[in-house]
Amino acid sequence: MVEPSLEGLFFAQRIGRYKAPLSCGPLKCCIPFNMKIAFVLDRLIPTPEYGESERVLWWHTRQLSEAGWEPIILAQQGSECKHALTLPFRSDKPLAAQIPKEAALVHFFYHPTAQALQGMTKPYLITYFENAAKPCLLDANTVFLSAAHAAQHGGQVYVYPGLDPRDYGEIPVDWQRSYFHFLAETPLPGRNLRDAIAIAAQAKMRLHVIGSRRLSLMRRPYLSLSPYARFHAMMPRQGRIALISGSLGLIFPVVWHEPFGLPAIESLYLGCPIFGTPFGALPEIVCGKTSHLADTWKGRVDGCFSELGCLSVRKSELVDAIRHSADTFSPKRCREYAIEHFSAHRMSQQYWQLYEQVLDGQSLHPEPIRVEKPVAAKLHLEA
Repeated sequence: MVEPSLEGLFFAQRIGRYKAPLSCGPLKCCIPFNMKIAFVLDRLIPTPEYGESERVLWWHTRQLSEAGWEPIILAQQGSECKHALTLPFRSDKPLAAQIPKEAALVHFFYHPTAQALQGMTKPYLITYFENAAKPCLLDANTVFLSAAHAAQHGGQVYVYPGLDPRDYGEIPVDWQRSYFHFLAETPLPGRNLRDAIAIAAQAKMRLHVIGSRRLSLMRRPYLSLSPYARFHAMMPRQGRIALISGSLGLIFPVVWHEPFGLPAIESLYLGCPIFGTPFGALPEIVCGKTSHLADTWKGRVDGCFSELGCLSVRKSELVDAIRHSADTFSPKRCREYAIEHFSAHRMSQQYWQLYEQVLDGQSLHPEPIRVEKPVAAKLHLEA
C-alpha cells in the first residue's frame, strides 16, 4: 500500500473530504478518502505497444487508487483496468457530456482541442506529451513533461513522468553486460535510429534495437544492413526487461527536443547509463539537473559526462565514451537514481499539488500559453 504524502493529506483536508482516521502513526495513515477524478485518453489501455502516455497514466492512476482515491478512466473502446473504473471515450460525442457527474476533476492525458473543451464546467488540467508543430495557443492549465519541454513552449509548470518499479520485478544489477541497446517505436524519427546504429558500428559494439525493424516502409523508409545491429521490433515487457538488463547502456542520439523520454529513465532503472545528445529533457535526466526548484536550468549544454552517462552534440565523443568508459558506470547507482527522481509515487505527489491548485480555482499558468513558433522539429548531430 502506498503511504499518502503530507501534500495529499493536506489536500484532502483543504477540500473537505478528509475524515480523521481511527489511528495514525508516523509512517502510515488510514485515509478514507474517495474523491473521484476522471482521466481522459484517446488511446487503448493497457497498451499493446510501448505507449508512453498510456503507461504513465496507468502508473499514476494506480498510485491514486492505492492512496484511497477513485480514478475513473475514459479511454478508447476495448480498454480495461483493474484498479480503476474504465469507460469508453467517444471522439464523436461532446466531451463534457461524457465526464461522469461525480468526478470532481478532469485530467487529460492527451491534448484536447479548444472546441472539444467547450461546455467543460469541471476543473481540469492537461498533460501535454507533444511538441508544438505550429504556432498555437495552449490552455493555461497545461502541464509539461520537463523544464526544457515547458521552456520550449513558454510555460513553467511541469511534472516528470515516473515509472512503477513493481512492473519490473526484482532486477539483478550484477548481470553480465556485453552490448548496447536502442529503444524507440518506429514512427518516431526524432529518436534517430540511423545515428544510433552508426555510433555502435564506429565503436564496434553490438546494438540491440528494440521497437524497430531492419526494414521499414513507413513514413520514412529505411533499410539497415549493419552487422552490428540486431532488431527485435517491440518486445513484450518481460523480454524487453531481460534484454535491457544485459546492456551496457542506452544509445539515444535524439535529434529533436525530446519532451521527456521514458526509454531513458527505464534504461536507468534497469542499470544502464545513457549515451545521447543534449537536446530536450536529456540534460535534466543525465546531467543531474533534476531538482524541481532549479528555475535557472535552461537545458542548454553542448555535452556533459556524469555518473549517469554521456551527452554530446558530436558523434565522435559518444563513440569514445562508449569505447572507453561504458563499463565504468555503476548499474546500481543508475537504478538508485531512477528510483529517487523518476518514480510513479513522486510523480503522483507532484500532481496532487497541482490538483489542489486547480480545485481552488487557480490556473497553473497566469494565462493561456501562446506558442509563437513551432518547436524545432529537426536538430543535427555533428561528426
